[in-house]
Amino acid sequence: MRSMPMLTATLFGHRDYLKLFTAQVSALFGTGLTTVALGLLAYELAGADAAAVLGTALTIKMLVYVTVAPIVAAYADRFPRRIFLVALNVIRAAVVLALPFIDQVWQIYVLIAVLQTASAAFTPTYQAVIPDILPDEREYTRALSAAQLAATMETLLSPMLAAAALAVISFHWLFVGTAIGFVISAALVITTRIPDATAAAQGSFRERITVGMRIFAATPRLRGLLGLNLVVAAAGSVIMVNTVNYVRDTLGGTQSGVAMLLAANGFGTMIVALSLPRVLDRIGARPVMLAGAATLITGLGSAIALSTADGGDWRWGAAIGVWALIGAGTAAVLTPTGQVLRRSSQPGDRPALFAAQFSLSHLAWLITYPIAGWLTTAAGFTTTWTTLAVFAAAGITVALRMWPRHDPQELTHLHEVGTIDPARLADADRVDDRHYRHTHVFVIDAEHRRWPTRAEWALETAAAT
Repeated sequence: MRSMPMLTATLFGHRDYLKLFTAQVSALFGTGLTTVALGLLAYELAGADAAAVLGTALTIKMLVYVTVAPIVAAYADRFPRRIFLVALNVIRAAVVLALPFIDQVWQIYVLIAVLQTASAAFTPTYQAVIPDILPDEREYTRALSAAQLAATMETLLSPMLAAAALAVISFHWLFVGTAIGFVISAALVITTRIPDATAAAQGSFRERITVGMRIFAATPRLRGLLGLNLVVAAAGSVIMVNTVNYVRDTLGGTQSGVAMLLAANGFGTMIVALSLPRVLDRIGARPVMLAGAATLITGLGSAIALSTADGGDWRWGAAIGVWALIGAGTAAVLTPTGQVLRRSSQPGDRPALFAAQFSLSHLAWLITYPIAGWLTTAAGFTTTWTTLAVFAAAGITVALRMWPRHDPQELTHLHEVGTIDPARLADADRVDDRHYRHTHVFVIDAEHRRWPTRAEWALETAAAT
């Protein structure tokens, strides 16, 4: 077996992938700078109401992510993907350059809607490109870990870069830095060889827009993934929404304390993302992702216990451990997700499936964000985190029930005579006057619209005996 360093060197020795990865990192750091600058812009325009402005902007972001991505996926195979990704980066650069010149809160909402629409189109399209650039399963697995690591490093380093920049320049210039990041990303993409998407089967607009959702609904492992999305959102909302108030109001810490807990969360994510490729090669995605979900629930339970504890400096060390634990669980669930999506789709349907995951995962966040924000204000941390833990427990229950332990790639199934091109059944067995028995790597597509039943699986055993 090749060593991890050798495989990593092989991965980054792939010129087109290296360009795309660098483009992703550039765009991520630009986005991180925008996050800091947008908060300061909201405070400049709204003062004490800045939190409400940011909350509304975040809700707009989630709504756009849920609704736009499937629509874009319906037409993703109609455009050259390289030009499409470059155009989206140019749009994002133009929007952030406009942000420093606005003077009304409603203008923030409009520009954020445009910015996040472009991001909602860019992210799943980019994710669907990578498995086409890296057809080798082992290299693709490492690319997933690299993507997770890049996102984590952005979370850790972008605020530090912003803080250093703000010591010498106005926050308005951070938007310029963001635009530069998007322009660099566009320049890298335009010089990359990106194969166009395989054209999916033609159909009505409704069929094209729902193909990713249909694959999710019909594939057991993807129904399990829906539950895991909810676990990640429930635990992640504690980090994203409640860290500031927990540090400032409960622990009596400063802004540096907030940064310390967020860094602990990112550190936990980074450590697991770096160690996962070998584990995934050995045991597969399902055990890793379920272990990650269990880790997240453990983290939530620990957070609940911490919220009921009396005062004491020991809580700082405990909180660092809990935040790191949640980061580790998050990486264990998110890193293999692309592998699961790739395994569950034909190349032509892959953009639609990645877009569906993008929307459905953000739908889970749309549920948990308001709980973490509004319920904390009304009832405190203990009640809020207990509620989120209930959602997480429901999510892992769905995953366990929907994603079968025995999940082979090849499945035996039946085709009715006349429903499929006979040339595609050359290696199939005629069962009776109406059916063929066929065994191959199985995914939901235009010719396989439902998952095989246990009775059909039994045909394989009966044929063998």
